[in-house]
Amino acid sequence: MSWKLILPCTRAEAEALNDDVPALAMMEPPPALITHEPDESRPDDWEVHLFFEGRPDQASIDAVRALIPSATKVKPQLEPVPDADWVTLSQQALQPVQAGRFYVHTSDNAEAVPPGCIAIRIDAGQAFGTGGHDTTSGCLTLLERLQRKGERFATIADVGTGTGLLAFAASHLWPRARIVASDIDPASIAYARDYAGINGVPLGRGPGQVSLAVASGVDHALIRRRAPYDLIIANILAGPLIELAPGLAPLIGDGGSLILAGLIARQTGAVVAAYRAQGFRLVRVDGSADWPVLHLVKRPRYGHRRPNRASGRTSQPPGDFGSW
Repeated sequence: MSWKLILPCTRAEAEALNDDVPALAMMEPPPALITHEPDESRPDDWEVHLFFEGRPDQASIDAVRALIPSATKVKPQLEPVPDADWVTLSQQALQPVQAGRFYVHTSDNAEAVPPGCIAIRIDAGQAFGTGGHDTTSGCLTLLERLQRKGERFATIADVGTGTGLLAFAASHLWPRARIVASDIDPASIAYARDYAGINGVPLGRGPGQVSLAVASGVDHALIRRRAPYDLIIANILAGPLIELAPGLAPLIGDGGSLILAGLIARQTGAVVAAYRAQGFRLVRVDGSADWPVLHLVKRPRYGHRRPNRASGRTSQPPGDFGSW
C-alpha cells in the first residue's frame, strides 16, 4: 500500500521543492513529490503532496516538515492510496524543462518538443536528476554555453550522474567525446542504463560512447584510466564536493574545465576555496541566486610539483550512500 502525505506551503516553498531535493533523494526509497496550487484565487497558498511506498515513519515526516518552514506547526494529512497512483501522478506532474537548447521531458509530453531543441526523456523515478532542479538546469545551460563558445572536450566525466542526464547532454554537444558517468548508487546506474537506451545514447568505451560505473567518488579503475580529463561535471552536494577536491584535481589536465553544482549560495566560498587550494581558478558563476553552478579551470603546473598519476582515492567509504 502506498501513502500520500499532504502539507500546506507557500508558493516560494513549492518552487524550492522537487524530487531532486537531497533530503528526499536520500530516503529509501525516495518519495515522489508534487507541488499543487489548489485555489488560483490564492496564488501564495500551495500544497506539497508526497507519495511513499509504504506508510512513512515519523523521521521521514519530520524531514519533510523541516523543508517547509511555514508548516512546522501544521499537522500533516496522511492517507493511503492505491499502489500505482503515486507513480502515475508524479509522472504527470513533472513539467518539461527547457535549458538552452535542451528540452527535458517525460513520456507524457514527448510530442511537445519545440523545434530546434535537443530532447532528452527522463521519467519520474528514484534516481537523482530529472532536470527540474536549478542545479541540473544550470549545468545544462552552462554546458551549452561552453559548446557555443567553441570549447572542445574529448574526454569527459560526470561524477554523481544520477539518471545520466548531464552525461547524455554532453554526448549531444561533443558527439565524439569519450564519456564516463559514475554514481555511488547502483540503482542510479541501472536507471542511467535504461535512459541511455530510451534516448539513443550509445554505451561503450569508444569515441562517441558513454561508459557507466558504480563508484565511490572517483575511486574506480575506469575513471582513473581515462585521466586526464578535459571536462569533469560533479552535481552532488557541497560536503562531497569539498571532500572530493584532492581526488578530482589530479584527474583534470592543465587548462581543463570543472563544473560543480549541488551547493547553495552560502557554500560557494568554501567550495571554491577547496579547489583553489588544488590549483583551480574560478571562471564563472552561473545557475540561480540560490543554487549556483561553478565553472573552474585548472591552472598549468610546472616542474616537480606537477602530478604524474591520479590515485582517484577519496575518504568516502565504498557503499556509503548516506552523504551523496
